[in-house]
This record gives sequence, structure tokens and C-alpha cells, in this order.
Amino acid sequence: MDLGIKDRVAIVTGGSRGLGRISALALAREGAMVAICGRTESTLDAAVDELKAQGVEAIGIVADIVEPEAAEAVFRKTDEALGPVDILVNNVGGRRGTTLSDTSEEQFRMGMDLNLFGGLRLMHLAIPGMRERRWGRIINIASIWGREHGGSVDYMAGKAALIAMSKYAGLEYVKDNVLVNCVAPGSIIFPGGSWDRYTQQNPSEVVNEFIKWNLPAGRFGWPEPVGDLVAFLASERASLISGACINIDGGQSKSLF
Repeated sequence: MDLGIKDRVAIVTGGSRGLGRISALALAREGAMVAICGRTESTLDAAVDELKAQGVEAIGIVADIVEPEAAEAVFRKTDEALGPVDILVNNVGGRRGTTLSDTSEEQFRMGMDLNLFGGLRLMHLAIPGMRERRWGRIINIASIWGREHGGSVDYMAGKAALIAMSKYAGLEYVKDNVLVNCVAPGSIIFPGGSWDRYTQQNPSEVVNEFIKWNLPAGRFGWPEPVGDLVAFLASERASLISGACINIDGGQSKSLF
């Protein structure tokens, strides 16, 4: 299936590893030019080499997306190197606190910066040009724990806010052919990720009990289906989808909505 995004320009935050890397590769395989950002130059360089091996232009930008000036730097460098941004994948996220009682206000703010405000800044930069050209795709990587209970309090609140913001923007800009959607992964395992650390830090019987009671598919998820869904939502084929939040979790989530 031709997704119709050859030569489109994409930004993927946190694109050097995990879901960001796989999403960037899925876009590159469809012919999109890709800029990725991350905090570590060595992993960025390795990911850029993988992207270029798909036969597309790609760049890596060292940036911590929680810093207020980082979004502007990433956007400007992408525009200068590859051209106007057509596709934005806000992938960066994570936890900074734990329970409500044990999470300070500072940790909560850090969690919101990581899961919400970095993406918001890039949306503010990307949307005007997308509207002017009457074509744009924004995919925000949320979590099933933005739709139901799970994870730390700052993570859950930040992802819920990201889903709400995406719904609002998806309805506001669909008339301009700027489509904004969320992807909500479940427990996805990849090297260096939180579930990889969980399996390494706990006895096999603990891991097996978690899988038994929480993962109906009988295994953790893996990144490639997430990347494929991101590429589809970035495409011409998804032209009637805006303001949606799509779970990709092997049946893990329990909410009806």
C-alpha cells in the first residue's frame, strides 16, 4: 500500500531509540525525509545511519525537548536541512514521580513538561505552516495509562492531557487538512526501555504473573506495530481520521472508551 508520503518532511522526537526510532524508520521506508532528536549524539548518529539506509535524507539533532528553547531549535534545523515540516510525531515521554503522596510539585511539573509541553511547543511551531499549505499530520504518542489508571501520577496526568489536547486540536484543524491524532501503546518492550528494565530487575515468576494478569496476548507488545500505525496516521490513507486516540496494546486496556 502506497501511503502517499514520499518526500514529506517529518520530525520524530526521541527518535534515536524505542518507539521513536521504529516510527522514524516506518516513515523513512515510505519515502519521508526524517529529522530525529534526542539527548545522546552517539545513538542519534546510529539511528540516522539506519534512516539513510532506507534511501532518504535524514538528520539528527541533539536536544532535550523539555527545554523551552529546544523545540524552536529542532523545528528551525529541520526546516533548514530538509524543508517545511509536514509530519510531526511527538514521541518523548516518561515518568518523573510515583504516587501522588510521594510526588513533589516540582516532579509533577517535570512530568508535565516531558509528556505534554514539549509536544505543545512543537505543535505551535508546526501548525501555522501546515494550515497554510493545507496539509499536515501530527501524531502524539500517549499511553493506555492516559485513558485509565496506571503508571505514576505525573505520567498518567500528562498523557491524559496529551490525549485531550490532541482531541481539541484534531477538531479545530481538520478543516485545514491538518489531522491530529494520538496513539496509545500498552506495555511495549524494547532494549533499554522501562519494561526491559522491569524484566531484568524482577524474578521470572514475578514477570510471568504480571503477564498472566495484565496482558491477554500472553506477551509484551513490540515496537514495530506502533511504528506501522504512526506511518498510517501520517499518510493520505488516514484522511478521515482526526481527533482519535487509538489503543495498540494487544487487548491490555480495560476501558470501554
